[in-house]
Amino acid sequence: MLVAIFLLPIETLAHGGEKHSKKAPSAKADSLKKEVVSTKDTITFSKVTPAEHAGHKANPAKVHASISDFPHIHPLIVHFPIMLLLIAAGVQFVNILFRKKELNWAVTIMVLLGFVTAYASTHWSHPHTDGLTEHAELVLEQHDKYADYTIYLSGLGLLAQLLSLFLFKGKRWSIAVAAVILIGAGYAVSMAGHYGAQLVHIEGVGPQGKYLEQHH
Repeated sequence: MLVAIFLLPIETLAHGGEKHSKKAPSAKADSLKKEVVSTKDTITFSKVTPAEHAGHKANPAKVHASISDFPHIHPLIVHFPIMLLLIAAGVQFVNILFRKKELNWAVTIMVLLGFVTAYASTHWSHPHTDGLTEHAELVLEQHDKYADYTIYLSGLGLLAQLLSLFLFKGKRWSIAVAAVILIGAGYAVSMAGHYGAQLVHIEGVGPQGKYLEQHH
């Protein structure tokens, strides 16, 4: 009891006669509150500040962009040969079994349109790049190589289709030859699409005109 009496004043002096209070929020917590929350822009999908994001606010009048709004027309054309040639290859492969003239005609039309749009997207609307990294240049070389393969094989496939229709009258072997060539064209266009997607989504070439030569 005596020990407690002597220790009480010492403890009181040590704390200055004040009671314990709750710990004040740390400086780290205050800095977190003041820190600007990073957002991902819905157009560029990259972290941007509110000031940078201000120009990308929702605008109902501009939901449907006009052709002139795009940095280049290439992405508006290139999806047609990808879709048409892959479908044509699949249909003609099935037609080996059925030998339907209607299917043969449908494939011929799809291959014709696929060949034209592949040529257009490669030669008439191919964007010119500027300032690419060395790795992006390697990816672009592969993209262009398979794009050229697509043109050659789809052109050869179109010739095989026309011969199958008009000269060989839809014989099974002629349909099979056309199918094999079109499968090659489908593979080539899918690889060109893969490298094209890699250029855009990994190397950052194209979105909002990045690394593209601007001609006014």
